[in-house]
Amino acid sequence: MTLSNNAAQKKSIGIVGARGHTGVELIRLIAAHPSLELTFVSSRELDGQRVADHVDGYIGELRYASLDAPAVAGQAADVVILALPNGKAAPYVEAIEAAHPQALVLDLSADYRFDERWYYGLPELTRDKWRGQTRISNPGCYATAMQLSIAPLKDLLAAPPVCFGVSGYSGAGTTPSDKNDPEKLRDNLMPYALTGHMHEKEASRHLGVPVEFMPHVAPHFRGLTVTTNLYLSRKMTREEVLQRFRHAYDAEPLVVVLDEAPWVSRIAHRHHAEIGGFALSVDGKRVVIVATLDNLLKGAATQAMQNINLAIGCAELAGIDPEATARP
Repeated sequence: MTLSNNAAQKKSIGIVGARGHTGVELIRLIAAHPSLELTFVSSRELDGQRVADHVDGYIGELRYASLDAPAVAGQAADVVILALPNGKAAPYVEAIEAAHPQALVLDLSADYRFDERWYYGLPELTRDKWRGQTRISNPGCYATAMQLSIAPLKDLLAAPPVCFGVSGYSGAGTTPSDKNDPEKLRDNLMPYALTGHMHEKEASRHLGVPVEFMPHVAPHFRGLTVTTNLYLSRKMTREEVLQRFRHAYDAEPLVVVLDEAPWVSRIAHRHHAEIGGFALSVDGKRVVIVATLDNLLKGAATQAMQNINLAIGCAELAGIDPEATARP
């Protein structure tokens, strides 16, 4: 599937599970894309309502529709984004493969992140592994931050990396729970899934090294931070560590390497990730690194657009302005 930047014919794209926070961001990104046309948005709860009434900045008369798997496949869109809870993607994938097998399917859940038949799309680390697959699994938000923090030093690890994560409550989705209840989160930091978190397994699998991860939810809405402790097999200077990260990411417009530790408040509504801190122990064999990103953008929607652009032959940042602040 190829499409030049100058192509007059836009690719049709639809979203399943468009009611969620990430769905809103995807709608905005697609609306700004020069080569994509949003042709359907599926949401059972918002069936029949105008998209423009729910997504600030969206212009048009498109309405949400409640579409089951056969109905989604029947739309015959060139690209389908599945923004569903874990465990819900398979019926849609099966229906699309049966009715419209050439379609590009991007899944935002964890359902295919361990499936070798699907391309795992963390572009800064895996774009060279893309082999024309039309089935793309989008990485998790925390897993993205962890992998970006660890990859440049992966060959020098003396022990499993230990990651302490804190996310805004938008990461818990829209289904009511303790983890997205502002009253329960007020003046609070809520730990959960302290061993065996899905993103711990995901980062370990794709880095090829065991990763230990302890996630928490905070009272803010969006943006996450991961502080990673790395024990090294040999002594390093701070400049050596910085050089590794600059070499890895200086050419990457959506990863910014900072000298200081980044703040989560400065990454909200931004499309890129920031990595900094680089605090070394006195013996030079332990380094602490901090990464931040917006869990709804680089942790989900923006990364999805990078992957779709790669697959349809557009410039990777088509529809994405790295310098812009996304609409609140």
